[in-house]
This record gives sequence, C-alpha cells and structure tokens, in this order.
Amino acid sequence: MASYHLSVKTIKRSAGRSATAAAAYRVGERIECQREGRIHDYTRKQGIEETFILTPKDAPDWAQDRSRLWNEVEAAETRRNSVTAREWELALPSEISAEDRSQITRDFARELVGRYGVAVDVAIHAPHREGDQRNHHAHVLTSTRMLEAQGFTAKTRVLDSAKTGGVEIEQMRCVWAELQNRALERAGEAERVDHRSLEAQREAALERGDQLSAEELDRDPELKLGPAATSMERRAKAMAERQGREYVPVTERGAVVHAARQARAAFRELRERLDIARETYGAEREAGQGRVSAGLAALRAAAAKERGARTGPEDMREKLARVVGRAEDRDDAPKPERLTYAKKRLKEIMEKDAGRDGQAAVHRLDGHGEPELGEDTGSGTRKPSVNERLKDVLNKPREKLEIEDERDQEKDQEVEKERDIDRGPTHGM
Repeated sequence: MASYHLSVKTIKRSAGRSATAAAAYRVGERIECQREGRIHDYTRKQGIEETFILTPKDAPDWAQDRSRLWNEVEAAETRRNSVTAREWELALPSEISAEDRSQITRDFARELVGRYGVAVDVAIHAPHREGDQRNHHAHVLTSTRMLEAQGFTAKTRVLDSAKTGGVEIEQMRCVWAELQNRALERAGEAERVDHRSLEAQREAALERGDQLSAEELDRDPELKLGPAATSMERRAKAMAERQGREYVPVTERGAVVHAARQARAAFRELRERLDIARETYGAEREAGQGRVSAGLAALRAAAAKERGARTGPEDMREKLARVVGRAEDRDDAPKPERLTYAKKRLKEIMEKDAGRDGQAAVHRLDGHGEPELGEDTGSGTRKPSVNERLKDVLNKPREKLEIEDERDQEKDQEVEKERDIDRGPTHGM
C-alpha cells in the first residue's frame, strides 16, 4: 500500500553538523571541508541509485561541482550557530518504476528551485538490504540562501518564519502528494497518498459518509523507531528469516509499530473483501440476478479473495490474538500510551472479526431470521460479521443500516458480556 512521508530537517552548526558532511554522506562521495579542514569520505556507501544537482537558471557554473557548491554554502555563513542547509526527506512509492521515482523526485526538486531560488542536491536511495524492500526514498539537500549569478545571497526567511514556514511546508507537502498520485495513476495503481493529518482525513471521510475509512483512520500516527531501534529490529527480522520462524519485535517501540501495522493490514483485508462483495452484488443485479442469487455470488467472491490470501477467519483471529498476546507478555517493560492504544484497537478489530461465518450470512440472505442461541453457529448471538454487513449492498440504504446498528448496540453489548462470562478468560486479551 502506498504511504506518504515528507519530513524537513535543518543542518545546524550548533549541533556539530556541516553541509559538506551532510552532502558527502547522502551522495556517497568524498568532500573536503575547507572551513573545518576535514575530509568527509563516504565513497564506500552503498544503495545510492542516482544523484543530481539543480540550480536556478542564472546560477554560476561552479554550482554543478558538488564539493565547490557546499564549501561555498559553508563560506556564506559566518555565525557559529548558523543553519547551513535544509533537508527534505521523501518516501518514494514502490508501486511505480525506478524511472518514475526519479522523475517525480526531479519535479519536486525543480519546484523547490523555482519557488525559493535555492541550490538543490538530490540523492535517491534504494531500500536497506536488511530492511523493508519497499522503502525507496530520496534525500533532497537545499541551501538556506538564494543562489544568484554572484553566488549565495539572501536567506530564505519565508521558510524560517514562524508565521510563514509552516504554511510553505504544508504547500510543498501537497505538491509532493500530487506528484506521487499522478505517477500512481499513470502506472495504473488504484492506491493514492494523502498528505493531510489522520484527523483531517478522518473528518473528510465522515463528511462524505465513508464510515469504514473513518474507522481505519481513527488511530495515532505511527511511532518513529529511531536509528538504534531500527537497527535492532532489522537484525531481529534477518535472524528470524534465517531460522525460519516468525519475527518477534525486540524493542518496546518495535512492538508498538509492529502491532499497529498488523492491525491496519487486518482492517484493509476485511475492507477489501467487503468492497469485492459490493462490486460483485452490483454487477449481478445489473445482469438481472435476484437479490438472493446476487448476494450469494457476493459471498463467494469475498470468500475467494480470502482463500486467495490463504487466510481464513480462524487464521486472522489467531494472528491478531498473537499480536495482542505478545504485547501483554511484556508487563515488565514500560508501556507508552501508543502501546495501550494499539492493544485496544486490535481488541476492537478482533471483536468485529469474531464469528465470521459465511453460512450464517447465507442463512439470513435466504430470508431466515437470526440463529437462536444453542444452534450450530459456534458463538450464538454476536455482533455483525464482515459477511453479514453485505446487507449494505442489498438495496438497503446505508443510513438505515447505521440506524438499526445503533438500536442493536446495547443488546449486543449485553450478549457479549454474557458470552465472556460463559467462555471464561480468553488468551491474550
């Protein structure tokens, strides 16, 4: 699934950093810093797919020389706490080709040059060999001064000001989202990225009546691992792969991120099956099939999607149970708020997913009522499963279904409490 990431960082002397070192590391070259008298040699660095420099049209010729460019940047700053460069870190879609990734990165760099008049140095990196192989990304290093015919001149204060900086960055975030989405569309991909916050996306989903999207977006932003935790988790994944076992996070942050990703993957799978069922039902109805026949075809299509993924209802619940179980087994470790949130969200998904029985849904499609307690349903009265929610497409307005769900909510909660008492404590919950 395509994901959005754009972050902006500054290269500060007060933090012991220099523009020459930053540039050398990102492009994998050797640059001698004349101001410090140090040599930054990263020629052995691997995973660098492409590098290039873009400058304003009136920039001097020496700006294409990377070593000269960043030494001039350092020379233009005289204060001990100067911000010498700005880095824009971009996640590149794995769904598009390497040529398309290069093109949209170049287009974004051109936008920075045209908008702020700065020099831009770009390095496109391949995924880390031990990490997620979808993690294509780019480092876009820019000067903090405008580059004109006479060299570096005025500071780009519009990006530094508290009043305008946030607005400018938000606009560039929008530009980057549009570039990615156009590339995804050209590649024939259905996925799209969104640069807005989760809360803004959720509010928009509610406004258009998309309850499923709103539910999926009702979560915290993903916790950032950091370099140390990322390295530890990469080693743990590689070890698990070599030993042929399931990967188990070794850090607290890793456990939070892993649980959240599994929860989102489970939710997306459920939603995909429901979307397939809706589309199938609509096509069958247009072809002249009756409601029951179209509904059965929709159920078969959803089940075929499930079999194709080699994941049955029990498999999905067991997988989620293991996620929650691992989180609760770490009682001796400090639990950040996001871990509690992840466990809560996983529990909600499991409860919604529990008891997904295609036969029960067919029973209702055939015109029968709800199975009574004691019949062979496996769980008695329960919350509607994904398959049962196919009623959304059976010529029944969504608004009416939502009203009926609200009326049944209190009854469902009481039944769930009785089941919990009869069933006893459940592992991992």
